[in-house]
Amino acid sequence: MRSTDLERSYRINMNIIGIDGRPSVMNLRQILKEWLSFRIDVTRRRLDYRLQKVDKRLHLLDGLLIAFLNIDEVIHIIRTEDEPKPALIARFGLSDTQAEYILDTKLRQLARLEEFKIRSEQDELAKEKAELELLLGSDARLKTLVKKELKATAEEYGDDRRSPLKERGEAQAFNEKDLLTAEPITAVLSDKGWLRAAKGHEIDPTTLNYKSGDKFLSAARGRSNQNLFLQDSGGRFYALAGHTLPSARGQGEPATGRLNITSGALFTDVLMGADDQKVLLGTDAGYGFVGKIGDLFTKNKAGKAVVSIPKGGRILSPKMVSDTNALIAAVSNEGRLLVFPISELPELARGKGNKIINIPGSRLQAREEFVIDYGVISEGDSLVVHSGKRYLVMKAKDLEHYRGERGRRGHKLPRGFQKVDKLEVEGS
Repeated sequence: MRSTDLERSYRINMNIIGIDGRPSVMNLRQILKEWLSFRIDVTRRRLDYRLQKVDKRLHLLDGLLIAFLNIDEVIHIIRTEDEPKPALIARFGLSDTQAEYILDTKLRQLARLEEFKIRSEQDELAKEKAELELLLGSDARLKTLVKKELKATAEEYGDDRRSPLKERGEAQAFNEKDLLTAEPITAVLSDKGWLRAAKGHEIDPTTLNYKSGDKFLSAARGRSNQNLFLQDSGGRFYALAGHTLPSARGQGEPATGRLNITSGALFTDVLMGADDQKVLLGTDAGYGFVGKIGDLFTKNKAGKAVVSIPKGGRILSPKMVSDTNALIAAVSNEGRLLVFPISELPELARGKGNKIINIPGSRLQAREEFVIDYGVISEGDSLVVHSGKRYLVMKAKDLEHYRGERGRRGHKLPRGFQKVDKLEVEGS
């Protein structure tokens, strides 16, 4: 953490004797450059030494081949001449080294030598010579060789790092929220904009007492160390710390006492969750997108503009998204239902989003046609369509008829269920 010694800076005097033999203070980059330069130089000298050995051996093999092809005459010269070395040089045009090598070879060994073996060794050495000359003649090839050798050495002699490197977020100092206990709470918003929070998730917010003329509007379950987000009718979001909410034992306090809501706007919903919790945000104009709860946060009492509402449209309640393979169900006031994968919607921090279901603009502005509700359906869930006191439960096979491409008009629900009040998703 930032408040401990783990991220303190310590000075190190890196006084190094360089390749030139002189001491100097170097940084890590300079040290690595010096070492790489030394390594490349050592590799070059090693290859050059090997090239000299190959040249010398090829030279000797050339003389040995001449001796083999003229073996009888060579043996005769060695046996009859007092000074065979000058005689061999004069007769076959050998160098002093070649003649010396032939004379050092035992006669019976020379006789057993086969031309094929000599030429085979010559071919192998000639190939190696060409490779060595290619490496020594190209700095790029030499660096590639050094790189391969270092990797091979590390693979053969290296071991796993005992202190693994892990990428983490920037260290932050402790704040008040980090020291809070994460108790389950249920935040409740009334129709008149009064807020309160009850301990636990078992409470039924509709059974709480409300002021005269007020009633339940929205509730969200979360933790006391999380933020509560309020959505208003203009598409703005406001944030309040969950642990600061008044107790549900009373009737709470007005949210406008802490927040500066836009003139003419009303609070419509509340939600809570982890910062990475995904949520579907949309309007009854048929547009929406998937966002993250963390992107809704703002310290500004005037809130943060998140959802852009098309002309004639209205904001709808946010829907939690817990499954990236889930389906979106959109239903209009005319009873048209469209179902498609939620993966077809973009993930945005703010904006208008993409078209979910097609609502003609002129009909929207006249409030003749609009979206009633959205539903997020995970695998195994059922969609419940509420129409007055009646409801229709639709399972996966029933929804297939309403599957289509994003932005289409959808299909009509059965008669008796075309005047939809809301959608509800039931788990399996």
